[in-house]
Amino acid sequence: MAREHDMLSTEIVNRGIEPTGPDAGSMTFSVRVRRRLPEFVNSVNLKYVRLGYHYLINHGVYLATVPVLLLVFGAEVGSLRREEVWRRIWDSTAGYDLATVVAFLALFVFTLSVYFLSRPRSIYLVDFACYKPSDDYKVTKDEFISLARKSGKFDEACLEFQKRILDSSGLGDETYVPKSIGSAENTATMKEGRAEASAVIFGALDELFEKTRLRPKDVGVLVLNCSLFNPTPSLSAMIINHYKMRGNILSFNLGGMGCSAGLIALDLARDMLQANPNNYALVVSTEMVGFNWYPGKDRSMLIPNCYFRMGCSAVLLSNRRRDACRAKYSLEHIVRTHKGADDRSFRSVHQEEDSEKHKGLKISKDLVEVGGDAIKTNITTLGPLVLPFSEQLLFLSTLVWKTVMGGPQPPKPYIPDYKLAFEHFCMHAASKTVLDELQRNLKLSDENLEASRATLHRFGNTSSSSIWYELAYLEAKERVKRGDRVWQLSFGSGFKCNSVVWKSLRRSRRPETGPWVDCIHRYPVQGNGVF
Repeated sequence: MAREHDMLSTEIVNRGIEPTGPDAGSMTFSVRVRRRLPEFVNSVNLKYVRLGYHYLINHGVYLATVPVLLLVFGAEVGSLRREEVWRRIWDSTAGYDLATVVAFLALFVFTLSVYFLSRPRSIYLVDFACYKPSDDYKVTKDEFISLARKSGKFDEACLEFQKRILDSSGLGDETYVPKSIGSAENTATMKEGRAEASAVIFGALDELFEKTRLRPKDVGVLVLNCSLFNPTPSLSAMIINHYKMRGNILSFNLGGMGCSAGLIALDLARDMLQANPNNYALVVSTEMVGFNWYPGKDRSMLIPNCYFRMGCSAVLLSNRRRDACRAKYSLEHIVRTHKGADDRSFRSVHQEEDSEKHKGLKISKDLVEVGGDAIKTNITTLGPLVLPFSEQLLFLSTLVWKTVMGGPQPPKPYIPDYKLAFEHFCMHAASKTVLDELQRNLKLSDENLEASRATLHRFGNTSSSSIWYELAYLEAKERVKRGDRVWQLSFGSGFKCNSVVWKSLRRSRRPETGPWVDCIHRYPVQGNGVF
C-alpha cells in the first residue's frame, strides 16, 4: 500500500471565480490525483546500466580479444602432452648460438635504458602551505564597509553599491584585509606593498619549510607570481635574501598574469625540473590587496575591492625519485589556454586609471561571456587526456548527429561527465556567480564545489592562491584517498584559463596546522544562499 501511495501525486487546480450558484463570486479549486512516472534518473537499475556501459566501452577491446586468444592458445596447447611442449620450447631455442643470445639481451637492455632515460621525469608535489593571517586582519562585511567609510574616499552611493555586492558575493564574515585600507592616506605605496608581501609570503614559506623539514639552500628553482605588485628588487629576490638561498638558484618573478598565474608558475617550475634533475622547485602564489585598493567612484572598478582578500600559497615540487614515498601527489597534466588575441577577452579585466586618475582594475560586462569561452576551450583540450573513452564516444556521436547525418539537432549539446575523470574539484573561487555557472554548465554536484564555496566564504577571492586553499579544505576533510585525481581550474586576466591534474599518492590525514584547522567543523555552511 505504501508503494502504491508513493506512485501518486496531487495537484491543486485553480478553476477561477464561480459565476453562478450559491458560491458565485468565490474562488473555486479542485484536487487532481495523478499517477506519476518512476524517477528514471535516480533509478538504481539505470545507475548500474550506466556503469556497465562505461565499463563495457572502456574494456571492450580486452573483453573481445582476450577470450579469443585464450581459446586459441588452449586449443593449441591442450592437444599436446607435457613432454612434447617442453621439447618444442627446447627445439625453438637450441638453434641460437650464445653470441646471438647475448647480442639480443644487450639490445633489449639498451632499448629499455633509452626508453626509461628519455621519459619525462615524474614531478611530485611534496607538500604545500597556505597563509592564514592573524585575527587582527579579520573583518566582517559590516566592518569592511566601516573601514571603507572611515577612509573618507567613498560617498554613500559607492558604499551602498559595495554593500550590495558583498551581500550577494558568497563571502562570509571572517575574511582578511590589511588595516591600511581604512586609512585616509594613499595605501598604494611601496612601503605598504612590501610590508604586506613580507607578511603573507614569509608566513606561508615558514610553514612549508617546517612541514617538509627542507633547508632553503636545497631549493634549486624558485618561481613567484604576483600580478599587480612588482617592485625592484623583485619579490623572488626578497625571498632569496630573507632565507639566504644559494647563489645558483633559478629564480623567476611573474607579474601581470592575473588569477590564473599560479598554474602558469607551476608549468614553468615543471619545465625547469625537467631540465634540471634531482632538484626541488618552490612555487609561491600571492596578490597584494592593500597596494591594489581602488579609492575612486567607478563602479566597475569597485568590484575587485569587494572580492579580493589577503592570501598566499607555497608549493614544494620535486623530481627526485626518492621523494615519491613521502610526496602527496604526482603531476599528470597541465593545459593552458590564452585568449589574448581577441580584443574583448584582452580588455575583460584591465588595469587602468579612471577619470580622476585613480588606478584600479576595470571589470568588463563581457567578462562572463569571454570567461565561459576560455573555459570551454580549456576543458575541450583537457577532455581527451582525462575522460574515459565511453564519454568521448558519446560526445563524438552527438557531433556526428549534428553535422554529418544532417538530422534534427539535439536540444542541447552533450556535456561530458567530468565526474568520471576526477574525484575532486578545485575551481577558482572568483565569485558566487561564477561558481554557480560552472556548476550548472559542467553538471557538478554541490559536494563537487563544496571546497570552492567554502574557500570563497572563509577567505574570499585570494587570487592565484585560492585553488590551494581549496585543496587544503579537501585534505582537512580527509576526503582525498590514494589514487584519487584532483582537477584544479583557474582563470584570469588576459583572458587565460588553465587546468592542472594531480594524482594522489596516499590518503590525506587531517593536518595539525593549516588555514582550516580551527574552523573545518563549521563547513559546509548551510543557509543564506551560501551553499
